[in-house]
Amino acid sequence: MTNGYAAPVLRWYAANARDLPWRRDDASAWSVLVSEIMLQQTPVARVLPAHAAWLARWPTPPSLAAAAPGDAVRQWGRLGYPRRALRLHAAARILTEDHNGRVPASLPALRSLPGVGGYTAAAVASFAFGQRHAVLDTNVRRVLARLVRGEELPPRSASAAEARLAESLLPAVPGRAARWSVAVMELGALVCTATRPDCASCPVARRCEWRRAGHPAGPQRPGKPRYQGSDRECRGRLLGPGPLGGLVADGLAAELTDGRYALPGPAPVAPKLSVRGRDSSQPRTTLPGA
Repeated sequence: MTNGYAAPVLRWYAANARDLPWRRDDASAWSVLVSEIMLQQTPVARVLPAHAAWLARWPTPPSLAAAAPGDAVRQWGRLGYPRRALRLHAAARILTEDHNGRVPASLPALRSLPGVGGYTAAAVASFAFGQRHAVLDTNVRRVLARLVRGEELPPRSASAAEARLAESLLPAVPGRAARWSVAVMELGALVCTATRPDCASCPVARRCEWRRAGHPAGPQRPGKPRYQGSDRECRGRLLGPGPLGGLVADGLAAELTDGRYALPGPAPVAPKLSVRGRDSSQPRTTLPGA
């Protein structure tokens, strides 16, 4: 499929993209990976200060690998789903031991890291290394559902058909494809939102099949379970009132011999590596304006 949407979407992105630290030219692949793990089920506004604090404390994978798992959980604070902190710590250990302290560029190597699934691997490979991969997050899926298929919302779970559509729209040049992916993501976050799409500001509104069809409503979906008072809030507060048995089962707490509970214990000492500064000693493909 010829992508006639790319030029206007890329022009819009160049003029309207948010200045996010993991998109800057000097952002390391580690910064991109940390951001993608944090952004899983957490909005950008909450991730921004947490990402900055995390990178200030652990600017490279070896620096995090040398810390205790409990330190990672404490630093995670109230971002929610704190298992992500342990997975990121485990990933840092693997990067330190198996990848010379660097984030790898290949999809298989990225997929082998704890907490990194298909979407996250494609996002890191695209945004940190300028590769050509379909990046299907919620925003991208919603934009493509409306723009091409004329549907208000995509299916609850990503389908093979969606992946094929996204692949077909990728520009041929890898760097341009990566920029297209982040531009569509930004369009979904700022303009083609779930509940109040701003069609007047959309650069491809005239080509949008959903708009042409008169914005037909999709099937109603049940709302998200509330956060306040839930087990997720208890986990976010770590060892506050909450299901300690679940915390222990998830590896977020350990029961001591005297019946008390504590965060996970110290990690084994990481091997010493000659790593200077961030992991940008490996080349990083710059996405202009990304």
